[in-house]
Amino acid sequence: MNTRDIAYVALFAAITAVLGIMPLIRIPVIPVPITAQSLGLMLAGSILGSKKGALAQILFLGLVALGFPLLSGGRGGIGSFLEPSSGFLLGWPIGAFVIGFLFEKKWSSLTHSKAFIYMIIGGILVVYATGTLWLNLITHISLIKAWSGSMLFIPGDLVKAFIGTTTAMVIKASYPIIKKNK
Repeated sequence: MNTRDIAYVALFAAITAVLGIMPLIRIPVIPVPITAQSLGLMLAGSILGSKKGALAQILFLGLVALGFPLLSGGRGGIGSFLEPSSGFLLGWPIGAFVIGFLFEKKWSSLTHSKAFIYMIIGGILVVYATGTLWLNLITHISLIKAWSGSMLFIPGDLVKAFIGTTTAMVIKASYPIIKKNK
């Protein structure tokens, strides 16, 4: 990685942190808050690609583990990874990697609709899979209840996927970072 790549990784970790300024919203069904921060992983993967997108999320989570209050609601510290919502956090680097991988593989034929589907696959399905498994392990909520409770997040996450898709396609057209690295 060169200096520019390191700067991009740090920038997208910072973008994920800034998305945490929006206060978290708690819902009564499952102990997982609604935040804007999952948009950060979608942007990182789609704009930086698989490896750098995942690294941006790993950097972000590393800073959280060190105690920086970067999660929505001003949360941070190693205890943040022992909460019921931690599985969703741990899915962020994986989701960013998957989105980036799909974008890289289909870069030359990427359309808005394909990009939106890739955002859903990596930013919603992958993250929900890790999140609901963790939720099941920590709270002993059945997988079915954890998954169905997570469905309350779908409308907001689809909005974030649309915003991420639109942003990524504009950047692809004007300043394609992935293309420059290929």
